[in-house]
Amino acid sequence: MSKVHIHRVEVQFGDCDPAGIVFSPNFSRWMDESSGSFFRACGVPPWRLLEKERGIVGTPLLEIHTKFLRPATYGETIEVHTSIESWAAKTFRHRHVVRRGETVLCEGTEVRAFVVRDALDRERIRAIPIPADIQALCR
Repeated sequence: MSKVHIHRVEVQFGDCDPAGIVFSPNFSRWMDESSGSFFRACGVPPWRLLEKERGIVGTPLLEIHTKFLRPATYGETIEVHTSIESWAAKTFRHRHVVRRGETVLCEGTEVRAFVVRDALDRERIRAIPIPADIQALCR
């Protein structure tokens, strides 16, 4: 079972459309922030350090699915509850549940991969097997 990390967000006026409802892409931004926060909370070093030490650039997004259930507005504090739903050889599925108190506002999943720079073309990246030590930190 994966650890669960809670990333708190103070919704700002600028996060909303003219009707005062959070603009939907902001949920994706907050889930992305929570993904990085999840790994740091589990004890995984920041990506820039991992790249320097092990060549791991990060975990780019490969796929995203989002279901919106309730709106949010400025002045509210929301929480993104993030865990790892499943692991594969080179990818993993992050699960995000966005809440305002007990109310679920949004649910999302992301498929991501651990990547390194390609040895022949440093501008390209390639997926690697998920490092066992990082996977163990996240369980």
